[in-house]
Amino acid sequence: MLQIHRTRWTDSVQRVFLIIGLATLSATATAQGKGDPARGAAKVAACAACHGPEGGKPIAGMPALSGQQEEFLVLQMILLREGLRDVPAMNGMLKAFSDPDLMDIAAYYSNTKPFTASGSERNPQRYALGADISKAMGCGSCHMGNYTGQRQVPRITNQREDYLAAALKAYRDNRRSGVDTSMNAVMYKATDADIAALAHYLAHQ
Repeated sequence: MLQIHRTRWTDSVQRVFLIIGLATLSATATAQGKGDPARGAAKVAACAACHGPEGGKPIAGMPALSGQQEEFLVLQMILLREGLRDVPAMNGMLKAFSDPDLMDIAAYYSNTKPFTASGSERNPQRYALGADISKAMGCGSCHMGNYTGQRQVPRITNQREDYLAAALKAYRDNRRSGVDTSMNAVMYKATDADIAALAHYLAHQ
């Protein structure tokens, strides 16, 4: 039993170092400005089917990528391609894409008009509660005061409400992590009601 736990711990440590290495790779590649939006536009047809066209609405449960942070996109696509993020809908989708391909796609989306979540009415009570929760959790300290994100921290303003709620629950339940466990720690004690209010607030900026 001790050997099993030790193996799991070793695997976890190796995974953390691999993620950190990939994060460094994505940050370096993006900083060098290798991504080309024009080339990326020719490579996103399959992406748009689920994530929506430029500025358009994604299908249910999928995040909008338009206007997203470039470094964040590069990192997430590398994690998905290498099997370090488990998203069934994305299984095998990026296997044929090289690092330059992913950088082009990220450059394209980061330079497109951001998606604006519309079509549902703002609930004043849930919105106000979500605002209070966001302030208490310090969401703006990493995602910025307008929630547009920075570098490897994603844009979460006006994102799909259902996607935000699912992502926040995944962080809380340790079914997802970023390059560190900061989001897991922030969401640790959040209730379903807290998450629903926070997702509603962020989706209706």
